[in-house]
This record gives sequence, C-alpha cells and structure tokens, in this order.
Amino acid sequence: MGQKVHPIGFRLGVVKGWQSRWYAERDYKDVYAEDDLIRRTINKELFNASVSRIEIERAAANQVSVTIHTAKPGIVIGKSGEKVDKLRAILEAKTKKRVRLNIMEIRQPELDAYLVGRSVAEQLEKRVSFRRAMKQAVQKTMRANAKGIRIICGGRLGGAEIARSEKEVEGKIPLHTLRADIDYGLAEAHTTFGVIGIKVWIYKGDILPSKRREAIEGQQEATVQPPFAPREGGDRRGGDRRRGGERGERSDRGQRPQGDRPQGGDRGPRGERPPRPQGERPARPQGERTPRPQGERSGRPQGERTPRQPRPQGERPARPQGERAPRPQAEQPAPAAEPQAPTVQPVPEVPEETTPPTPESGTTQSE
Repeated sequence: MGQKVHPIGFRLGVVKGWQSRWYAERDYKDVYAEDDLIRRTINKELFNASVSRIEIERAAANQVSVTIHTAKPGIVIGKSGEKVDKLRAILEAKTKKRVRLNIMEIRQPELDAYLVGRSVAEQLEKRVSFRRAMKQAVQKTMRANAKGIRIICGGRLGGAEIARSEKEVEGKIPLHTLRADIDYGLAEAHTTFGVIGIKVWIYKGDILPSKRREAIEGQQEATVQPPFAPREGGDRRGGDRRRGGERGERSDRGQRPQGDRPQGGDRGPRGERPPRPQGERPARPQGERTPRPQGERSGRPQGERTPRQPRPQGERPARPQGERAPRPQAEQPAPAAEPQAPTVQPVPEVPEETTPPTPESGTTQSE
C-alpha cells in the first residue's frame, strides 16, 4: 500500500487555501452536506463547461457566495446571462438560501490539473490511444511554461483484461517542498470496458513571501543580464547552423573554411577533407602499379610487354634481375669460352693436344 498525501491538503494554510470558507458549531454536518449538494448540482448542470474548482463562502446565516472557476465562461453565462439566472434559481430552491454566483475565467487551462485530466479522460472515452493522449497533454502543459507534470492512468488501458497503470513524467515535481505550487487533479473516464482513473500533478514554481521574492528576483536579474551578450553571439551562430535552411547552410559553407578551420570543433574535419584525398591518390596508384604489372607481366609476358613498355620503365631492371638469374646458369659457358679464347691464342700447342676430347671448342676457336 502506498501512503500518499494529497498535495493540496498537505499545503493548506502554507501555500494553498480552503475551497470552503465558513465556521459552524452544532450545525457543521448540515452545512457540509449543503456544500456537497451545491457542488454536485453545479457539476451536473455545467458538465461541458470545463469547471475546474468551486469555492463556497458563507458570510451570513442565510447567504451563500459561490465562485465558479471555468475555462469556458461563455457557456456558463449563456446569452445575456440566461444560464446563470437559471442555475441560481436551481441552487436557491435546493438550499432555501440566497445564492450569489461569481464566475472566474481560467486563462491557461493547460496549467490546471483537473482540466488536463478531464481532457485526457474525454479522449479515452473517444477510444483514443492512452499513450498518445498522455503525451499530448504533457507537451501542451510544458509549452505553457510549467516546470513539471506527471500523469498516471490506471485501469483496463486499451481494453486489456488485466488492469494496470501507466505513467508519463516530464520536468520535476517536488512533492515534499511546501512552498512549491503544485496543482493536483483527479478525473475518471467511463469507457465501455470499465472506469479509468487519471491523476495529474503540475508544478508551476515556488510561492515565496513578498520580501524574499523581491530579493531573489533582483539577484536573478543581476546574474542573468551579463551572460546574455555572449550567449546571443553564440546562439546566432548555432541558430544558423540548426536552421539548416538554404540561407543558413550557404552562409556557413562560405565562412567555415576561412575563419573556423583554426578554431576546431565541427569545422575541423571539413578542413581535413582536402588533404585526405591528396595522401590517398598517390598511395593508390603506387600500390596498384607495383603489384599489377608484376602479376600481369609475369603471367602475360608475351602479349603485354610490348604495349606497356613505357609504364615499367622503373620496373624493368627489377624484372630481368629475377629472370636473368635462372637463365645465365645454362648460358654461362658461352660467354666464359669467349674470354678464354684470347688467353689460349698465344699457346697453340695446348689446344692441339686437347682437340680430340673437345672438338667443338677447337672448331670454335679456329673459326
């Protein structure tokens, strides 16, 4: 079990006030029942008028002052006040007292917890996805400058057989801070597969005493004013980049390589792109030329040597070295016999004796 404290009741007398303001001694139960009857009647008559809160105040014994807070005052008042007069007559007949009605308009219904929960409940009754309804409500409230919101839906969500609760939170909600202005509302969605409860907490900020509030506002202004000047310059640059439109991108493209390359950041890699192809282009042909002719010329020596003679200019000495090594092994006797010929010429007697074992050498020498 969760021990939850009502956010408004927890702050009564500190930040929030009572919705019923009167004093009674022996007839307390009768006055309380009368307040409940007034609230039920108003909610029934104005079910589609977005009534958020009803405040009741009793200044005299036979007089009741009722204040209705609504986001649609036109529906409550009606044409020339017809609905107000009708509602007043109904309340006077039930309470048998003089009733005075005051209608207060809610300027921002997105910041009212009950109205936010009621809007989510209406969407669920229309078979809208509960996740979509919750997320839209959170986004609208945060756009209205709320500091935090929490929505919890519990019941047979989406028509599931097992009931569960889903939560959507954004911002912060300091429930234990008494000076925090937190509005709480509970609404119910009556669907075909059961009742779904919606709880909403909205954090609007802190409520401080007047003296302390003035001091804090003065400090905030003093601290916020100086950093605005440098932030504007930075925001303008970032805004041009974030826009991503034709104007922003074209202006950045022209200015990034000139002034922003030394600064670094995102413009650094853009300045490095031109040297990358320079280093890669010479490396690619060098690596490709050396292995390709070796494999091609060794495997295709006959057909490709003639057309690709200009390319292997620097590689020809390397190829014959590998090819000459095995060839001169068989052809070495021919060049060796030629240098021996001049040495043998002055001594003709020796070759004559050696002519029978080597007739070929004698014939070559004589020739």
